Amino acid sequence: MRPNTAGWLFAAPALTVIVVFFGLPVLAALALSLTDFDIYALADIGNLRFVGLGNYATLLQTPLFWKSLGNTLYFVLVGVPLSVALSLGAALLLHSKLGRFKGFFRTAFFAPVVTTVVAVAVIWRYLFHTRYGLVNWGLSSLGVEPIDWLGDPAWAMPTIILFAVWKNFGYNMIIFLAGLQSIPEDLYEAARIDGASRWAQFRHVTLPMLGPVMLLVGILTMAGYFQLFAEPYVMTQGGPLESTKSVLYLMYEEGFKWWNLGNASAVAFMLFVLMVGVTSGLLWFARKRGVE
Repeated sequence: MRPNTAGWLFAAPALTVIVVFFGLPVLAALALSLTDFDIYALADIGNLRFVGLGNYATLLQTPLFWKSLGNTLYFVLVGVPLSVALSLGAALLLHSKLGRFKGFFRTAFFAPVVTTVVAVAVIWRYLFHTRYGLVNWGLSSLGVEPIDWLGDPAWAMPTIILFAVWKNFGYNMIIFLAGLQSIPEDLYEAARIDGASRWAQFRHVTLPMLGPVMLLVGILTMAGYFQLFAEPYVMTQGGPLESTKSVLYLMYEEGFKWWNLGNASAVAFMLFVLMVGVTSGLLWFARKRGVE
């Protein structure tokens, strides 16, 4: 048997699963986005009409779509840097030779990642309750008036961002920790011999060596944060005043609340195009800076 043929035969089961459970649904959703498939089409397929790019044109003229897109971009632009910075800081602390109880803290920091989002979101909703929440109780002891964290449009999204960063930074921390452990100690020793301070070592040794890892973490975090849904669904239901409604939340409402499945599919592909564009931009910037 030729090597190429043997390779395709070994890969065939996995490729079949990918095609059946990913490729075909994606193509079906793309076809659905070009129709006006709704609850009437569910009752009688004869009601289905081909509308081409009409769903996409309607979305671009819908204020709610732009509102949801703005909320999602706000969440990504603020949440991703915070998550990356916090995870890198935690990894540096755990990698430090002066650290103690590293196994305990590694487990404690990673625990929120494997905890159910819905269960933890419910707990956080009570922690930030206006009257009975532990957060406002702590602030009141400092003389600060209670804040309506999840009921005020100015505070709702920052609260969700704080929750998402706390929930997800442990995963990135593990990746950063692996990257830090792969940096040769000889580089730090040479830097110390040259008189480099700790900040200079971090800036000129640690950050350049972590370039590929940081790119990976940035892309993974960005992709996950663009798919914001569970947090606002449980904590705010998209409110107040739609200040926490994300693009994915809009897709959910279009598809499973109003049964406009054609519009929902169009929203999904608009989000896909946006994510591809941002990821391509990050990769272009990384290549320009020499990160591979």
